[in-house]
Amino acid sequence: MRTNELMLYKYMEEGQLLADMTFLMENYDNEYYNLEDLRGLLFECVNELLELSAGHGFEGNLWHTYLTYLLATDENAYSTACEIVGKVEGSINQIALHDFEIFKELFDYDFSELKKTLNASCLDILENYKDTGNGSKLFNKRIRDRICELAANLEESKDAEEFKTSVTQFYKEFGVGKLGLHKAFRVEHTEDGANIVPITKIAHVYLDDLVGYDIQKQKLIENTEAFVEGRRANNCLLYGDAGTGKSSSIKAILNQYYDQGLRMIEVYKHQFQDLNDVIAQIKNRNYKFIIYMDDLSFEEFEIEYKYLKAVIEGGLEKKPDNILIYATSNRRHLIRETFKDKADRDEELHTNDTVQEKLSLVARFGVTIYYGAPDKKGFQEIVLELARANGIKMEDEELLLEANRWEMNHGGRSGRTAQQFIDHLLGKKDPV
Repeated sequence: MRTNELMLYKYMEEGQLLADMTFLMENYDNEYYNLEDLRGLLFECVNELLELSAGHGFEGNLWHTYLTYLLATDENAYSTACEIVGKVEGSINQIALHDFEIFKELFDYDFSELKKTLNASCLDILENYKDTGNGSKLFNKRIRDRICELAANLEESKDAEEFKTSVTQFYKEFGVGKLGLHKAFRVEHTEDGANIVPITKIAHVYLDDLVGYDIQKQKLIENTEAFVEGRRANNCLLYGDAGTGKSSSIKAILNQYYDQGLRMIEVYKHQFQDLNDVIAQIKNRNYKFIIYMDDLSFEEFEIEYKYLKAVIEGGLEKKPDNILIYATSNRRHLIRETFKDKADRDEELHTNDTVQEKLSLVARFGVTIYYGAPDKKGFQEIVLELARANGIKMEDEELLLEANRWEMNHGGRSGRTAQQFIDHLLGKKDPV
């Protein structure tokens, strides 16, 4: 086997299993090595293969899905160039074809003699493995299914050129690595800087699921479409009353434009000092990134907003075109202004500069969208629409009467309150 000749796919994160399997393929009948030691290494490889497959929900030929997983997750000069845009020009195609020839050999390897020599008939099970049904802990089902589908296609490839075409098309449709195979991410601070970590469980909410706020949603759509299509777009602030759908709207935007290369990274205000590090990791990728800040607000003693202003305004380096900031807040001006601020404005010559610095943060968001609490009629329309969507069969008059009682005892009229009321009805032992 020629895995030592790989050039692009050289240092893969889960590549040790490949190295061990390659060693066994080359030496299973070598009398220099102890047979039991070789069998022990093989079963260690089988264990690792099973654990990896269980974590990702893989099925079918596990050797092939493992090799496909390596191709789908390895970020190298070829894979990152092809993400979202597909086939690229240049000499790198010849190098990629060389590596895919080696992967094709790995796909086509006949394990029959190895199984016989090492008395490992259990490998037969791995050729047509059935998943436990628990799904993937690390991928969403759509991505898991697509990797298994790609593995099946690569099995049928006639030659390395066809193999390369299939892999390149995958990069175009889904991207590569953690940024390609996941929608949303969070940030962890480590000794080595910011680590971008995938979020595997995402709420499947879409804009059509959010009742009302049509003008607000349209503004958000127009700005986001301009962004993903490579046109000029603005940072966006959604502000207003609690429970009105600000956060849900942004999550819905992610679901709506994910297949066009949109990704989202959630950052909390105590992590703003890591923003420059996060941006440095994503600015040269082919995806469009929204840095999402939920429930953004600052007390008068907090200075994290200075980091945010610095990132938005930028220094000498131009702000990357593939990054925007979307934030939600219950406050219009984000930073609390106290009566002391107003009084000091009259007493100190330069205090007004400090106040204006606090209040000017919102001006860095080119698009601001207000989400107000619905009036009684609007609240009732939301309740009726949610009831219909959830199959609740209840007379409108009775339903609205119950809804009005609920909202008076549960925080007032809002989309969130309406959803909580519907969940209450659905949660009854004898749902209506």
